[in-house]
Amino acid sequence: MNEPLAERLRPQTLEDYLSQTHLVGKTGVLTQQLEHGAIASMIFWGPPGTGKTTLANIIAKASDRPFYTLSAINSGVKDVREVIDKAKQSGGLFTTKNPILFIDEIHRFSKSQQDSLLQAVEKGWVTLIGATTENPSFEVIPALLSRCQVYTLNAFEKKDLEALLKRAITQDTELSKRQIELKETEALLRISGGDARKLLNIFELIITSFNVDETIVITNDMVFQKVQNNTVRYDKTGEQHYDIISAFIKSIRGSDPNAAVYWLARMIEGGEDVKFIARRLLILASEDIGNANPTALVIANNTFQAVSVIGNPESRIILSQCATYLASSPKSNAAYEAIGKAQQLVKETGDLPVPLSLRNAPTKLMKELGYGDNYKYAHKYEGNFVSHEFLPDDIKNTTLYEPGNNARENAQRDYLKQRWKDKYNY
Repeated sequence: MNEPLAERLRPQTLEDYLSQTHLVGKTGVLTQQLEHGAIASMIFWGPPGTGKTTLANIIAKASDRPFYTLSAINSGVKDVREVIDKAKQSGGLFTTKNPILFIDEIHRFSKSQQDSLLQAVEKGWVTLIGATTENPSFEVIPALLSRCQVYTLNAFEKKDLEALLKRAITQDTELSKRQIELKETEALLRISGGDARKLLNIFELIITSFNVDETIVITNDMVFQKVQNNTVRYDKTGEQHYDIISAFIKSIRGSDPNAAVYWLARMIEGGEDVKFIARRLLILASEDIGNANPTALVIANNTFQAVSVIGNPESRIILSQCATYLASSPKSNAAYEAIGKAQQLVKETGDLPVPLSLRNAPTKLMKELGYGDNYKYAHKYEGNFVSHEFLPDDIKNTTLYEPGNNARENAQRDYLKQRWKDKYNY
């Protein structure tokens, strides 16, 4: 039994594929593409173990196309060009279907490596399928991203993972010979962190630790005893990747620079991508600090730019400065709350008409229709302010931004209250 359980159970058709119904269900976008025989270049974005590689294999098999694969970890520009040359040859005289080139962890490709793919994708020599656990908007060059559809693969739900375990027990050629009772699953799901591949590897490790003729009852206690789960180790592709970045962000939000720098050290020692950490700090600077200290966003942005240029190991110092500064800064989520309220209001009220006074009037007809009439130009008035209605009539006087309770935003509240009097709830 040399082939791992995860490989033995790898789905071969869309019908066998668990979850991702938005992509592979009856009306899923990939199902539709396969039915029509038009496969676009695409990037699969999702957590580890959600079936990105499996889905690429299924697409190639179902569309009857030559399939080439590269790993961004150990492939260079030369490797990319060699595969493209092979793909051009195989897709030229013998078939009208262009081959599929699958690149795992495409976010690890440098700009020059990604540039080497552009012509092949643009000319249709290959259909590119990339897989990434990182946001492709940050990690894939715009020219390549514009030529690909991005599809998000969601983390497996509990029911999907439990169904996978039951499939392993009943359908796998080796495990189906065993007497296995799946009494409890929480420990298996927790240790695997929602990664289906890791789940099956752990499950197989446990099963093969028993004699073939033994009855195996899977309980949480038994799983923890069998699996040595080293919680100190940082797994940047698994559950701890998300748990530790969560602890890092919550420590900064909670104004604890000591905890923040500790979790930062855990990520750095584990080899986490410094740009990933810097991006999270950039988001936090607006989400959790905002107008309580606008300089926080400037420092976070400069941090991202700096670590992108500096790299390891010196980036740790820059990240430490930023993290401790943000943790020691006053906090406010007022901007975060405001845009959330505004988006919800838009969903509830739809496309309300823009007041005539606020409309642009570039043509004579628009001016005749009253566009821009009665607009009051603030700079013509004392203090560069004049009371005017800027919201649609149906939602006028609605308060969306409520300044937080800190020195800077209290000053903002006083300013707005002075200007708008009782119009808004300040």
